[in-house]
Amino acid sequence: MTISGERSVLAPVSLPAGTLLALARRGLVEAMSTDRPGERYATAHLAALRAAAAVLACRARPAAGPGRRSRPTSAWVLLAAVAPELGEWAAFFAAGARKRAAAEAGLPSAVTPREADDLLRDAETFLSVIETTLGFDGHQLLLASG
Repeated sequence: MTISGERSVLAPVSLPAGTLLALARRGLVEAMSTDRPGERYATAHLAALRAAAAVLACRARPAAGPGRRSRPTSAWVLLAAVAPELGEWAAFFAAGARKRAAAEAGLPSAVTPREADDLLRDAETFLSVIETTLGFDGHQLLLASG
């Protein structure tokens, strides 16, 4: 699974969940520190993606046998499959993937300041939900990674 992209295959993640959560939390801090809406939106979305990757690291298992999927699958689709209780979150962040791509491409009208602020708050809530779900203390993760 790639951490920085939206596309993934069902395979073990090479980073442990705690590391992914710490990276996600640091990403939120980075997103809070920028005044450019596109960068804030993209960085917050990436933090949410890293949080989703932590769940996949804990719950996803490689597909086995001849019916194994060979096509890349969105991390958000995989998240909904392995953690159905997070399906609404997965759909929400999947819907923002194109906007994130436009923001990363530098399109000035891709994201408004309000959209960036809203996504940042949503990503922070999502990360807290994931930390609770997986039994991690977010503040401890941030201190350990800094």
